[in-house]
Amino acid sequence: MEHTEKAPNGVDLEALIGTVAAVKAAPSLARFRFRVHNRWVAGAHSKTTIQGFYGTGKEDASRKNPFVLEGDEPPVLLGGDAGPNAVEAVLHALASCLVVGFVYNATVRGIGVDSMELDLEGDLDLQGFLGLSKNVRPGYEGIRVICRVKSSATDEALQDLWAYSQEISPVMDIVRNPVPVFSELKKA
Repeated sequence: MEHTEKAPNGVDLEALIGTVAAVKAAPSLARFRFRVHNRWVAGAHSKTTIQGFYGTGKEDASRKNPFVLEGDEPPVLLGGDAGPNAVEAVLHALASCLVVGFVYNATVRGIGVDSMELDLEGDLDLQGFLGLSKNVRPGYEGIRVICRVKSSATDEALQDLWAYSQEISPVMDIVRNPVPVFSELKKA
């Protein structure tokens, strides 16, 4: 969707306002359950298929074709480089979530976004993943996000919007706060 008067920043403002109003009127519509299916290929390579999900009170089957994401490791980490590794995928998820929150809320606030680019970096010490140290966490020690926005809005308006988009970002919340994870192993 292009940036037009009817669709500022490529967002259908009327549909966005309608969605917010519908959720305010019926909060149960806000409950979503997203799913993925992953299949190991070989070595570090796996494929994740994403298609259906539950949302707005029903199963959603609007995606006619599944998304397939490849996961692997670079050769230095014994992979075949068929796709990004899992921790790179986390950075991608965070970046795309921050973009959505920023652009949607810019649209609601009447702020035009001419361009937006994010650079993310995460520091990780393999000693944790390799089981070589109990004092080193296996995940990221820290993540840095740099956002560059071209807009005619004031610096203050953009800073406020950037802070708000981080506050409401589901992926930022997942990264910053512990999420209960329940897992079980079943023999196939």
